[in-house]
Amino acid sequence: MPENASHVKKLAVAGYGAEIIFCKPTLEARERALAEVVARTGAAFVHPYNDLRVITGQGTAALELCEQVENLHLVVAPVGGGGLLSGTAVAVSLVSPQTAVIAAEPERADDAYRSFRSGRLVPSVHPTTIADGLLTSLGDLTFPIIQRHVRDIVLVSEEAIVEAMRCLWERMKILVEPSAAVPLGAVLSRRLDVTGRRAGIILSGGNVDLDRLPWVPEG
Repeated sequence: MPENASHVKKLAVAGYGAEIIFCKPTLEARERALAEVVARTGAAFVHPYNDLRVITGQGTAALELCEQVENLHLVVAPVGGGGLLSGTAVAVSLVSPQTAVIAAEPERADDAYRSFRSGRLVPSVHPTTIADGLLTSLGDLTFPIIQRHVRDIVLVSEEAIVEAMRCLWERMKILVEPSAAVPLGAVLSRRLDVTGRRAGIILSGGNVDLDRLPWVPEG
């Protein structure tokens, strides 16, 4: 796990009895730490997002959404490494091809946006967003899927992410982490205009440190 992972994630992993190996919050450091673990234990590596099994599994959320809600104009999902977004895009393209898939990404971790616009993989370099679940770069499996099946990627400010997270807590009584609130942040801040359109939003992730809520002043 990266050293700067949220405290609640660290506690949860430890609570399940796992061994935690910390590393610097960079792709190079993660890959180096992973290689050491695999060499020491003989473990099998399953990539957290750049793996077809993970992409397929995460796509079932959008599959269920489209089965339960018909005639969606849009489905909006967050993007970090692109596993959830890729699975969402593939599922929607198969069961509801008329529905556009839009990704929402923090402004301060905009590598997917820049990759999508430039047509080449742009790595994430020292992103500093409250949405810590969206810090990773796209993978060589997820990026081509996103290029083919995603209509657009929009950026969301830190303020809009916090506002959307609080709205979900207060109005819907759903405990989500900042990363999960990014798609709603895109809608509430009008970075994505859904006027007159039927939109579905993928909410994913509830790792929240209740001692450090973003709308509660520290100290």
